Amino acid sequence: MRTRGPSLWVTGGGSGMGRATAISAATTGWRVAISGRRREALEETAAEITAAGGDTTVLPLDVQDRDAVASTARQVADHFGGLDAVVLAAGLNTPRRRWEDQDLGEFDAIVRTNLQATASVISASLPHLRDGGGLIVVISSFAGWAFQPGAGVAYSASKTALSSLVRTLNQQEAPYGVRSCHLCPGDVATDFLEQRPQVPDAEARSVMLTADDIARAVQFVLDSPSHVRVDELVVSPVSQR
Repeated sequence: MRTRGPSLWVTGGGSGMGRATAISAATTGWRVAISGRRREALEETAAEITAAGGDTTVLPLDVQDRDAVASTARQVADHFGGLDAVVLAAGLNTPRRRWEDQDLGEFDAIVRTNLQATASVISASLPHLRDGGGLIVVISSFAGWAFQPGAGVAYSASKTALSSLVRTLNQQEAPYGVRSCHLCPGDVATDFLEQRPQVPDAEARSVMLTADDIARAVQFVLDSPSHVRVDELVVSPVSQR
């Protein structure tokens, strides 16, 4: 591995797709800062990276705290001497997904996490990313690409909005060389499935994508040359209808 490489900030890095992405990037030479609410989970990710010879730092963060997001972005850039890429993997849903049973407090929390917090992280990162033509990967959802009846009112609305967020980034930030990707995974066998109304069993999970599958997709975007922009990438398991 390189002793110094490009720098990456991963939110939602304590589990699932965020953890897999952080580990994948670190083992290919990226210096990785990982953030999330649970320090213990972040430390577990960091331990795997360190064991593989990677360079990482742990920065616990609640992405709904806008001031903390801005402070953490500065810490990442200061720690690495700049920031080359951001992967946003933090997300939230609820088992109550229909108009007839949803809780508006949960609705607000989902939109704050999936949409508003994503905008906060990007806004805080852009001044650093503009310095070197940086890269943003927003891990969204299949529901952000095509309507999924079971995804939920708040979740579907927040994930669909991410497509427009990425489009505006690519239109407005291109003069700085900044590139953004709206990554839309289908069914992925991670702990996020626990938030479904009917939690899939082991048999159902066995034919889903894995977190490592998504990490490989993110890695493809991260490894693309600076003149290549992957505007949107949809990845789904063969089993998904």
